[in-house]
Amino acid sequence: MPTLGSLSLALLLQAPGGSAVTVEPSSANLIASLVSRSTLPAKVVIVILAVFSVVSWGVILYKIWLFQRSARQSNQFLDVFRRSNKFSEVQTVCRSLGESPLVGLFQSGYAELTAQLRQTAPVDVGNGPNPKPGAPRPMLKSLNAVDRALLRASVVEVGKLEHWIPFLATTASVTPFIGLFGTVWGILIAFEQIGVTGSTSIAAVGPGISEALVTTALGLFAAIPAVIFYNHLTNRVKQFASEMDDFSMEFLNISERNFT
Repeated sequence: MPTLGSLSLALLLQAPGGSAVTVEPSSANLIASLVSRSTLPAKVVIVILAVFSVVSWGVILYKIWLFQRSARQSNQFLDVFRRSNKFSEVQTVCRSLGESPLVGLFQSGYAELTAQLRQTAPVDVGNGPNPKPGAPRPMLKSLNAVDRALLRASVVEVGKLEHWIPFLATTASVTPFIGLFGTVWGILIAFEQIGVTGSTSIAAVGPGISEALVTTALGLFAAIPAVIFYNHLTNRVKQFASEMDDFSMEFLNISERNFT
């Protein structure tokens, strides 16, 4: 038989139209409440996961902005490089397009090329030799040395592009296990409450289980974007590396055609 208290509660939860009124806390308030009621080890886990998530998102946004800027400047640099008749003309625009990895390659190859040609004849190094009348034609001593200079510069530029990207891989691989630690700890708390109270009711095990689920969710929240953008950014680095290989071949072809 229903009691007076249960009938009163039922009447209070009824809307004027006869439908039941449900009160649902917001997601933010629910998460804040769960975090505030968590034990100290769980809070430490949550803080660690939050740091990983914030830093990884910072890396993601910065790298996306940087790669877009690098791609735009690379296109501008290639346009200048292919329209110029002298390498010295290209050198003058390198400072304003410093985010392009192709600039580093060009400057390294240009420095090696100039160093070799100065040993044969003073020339204005360009896409074609321009010696004075009667002067000896400038000749490269070693095209392989130019190739090695470009290869070293390519390794340096790829290293710059990959900077901080391994952190995303670390985040993707580590944070699920950190969240799993919080999950195990929450389950231990739940079992401890069962042992203390001798009850398996929701009131006894609920706090520990909710604590476990929060850390699991935060671990996945940090790991999933990290692995997605790690793959995306790694593919972008591969595209830049391919462009650098093509530019190196073009630079070597010009050098071989004009100075050997």
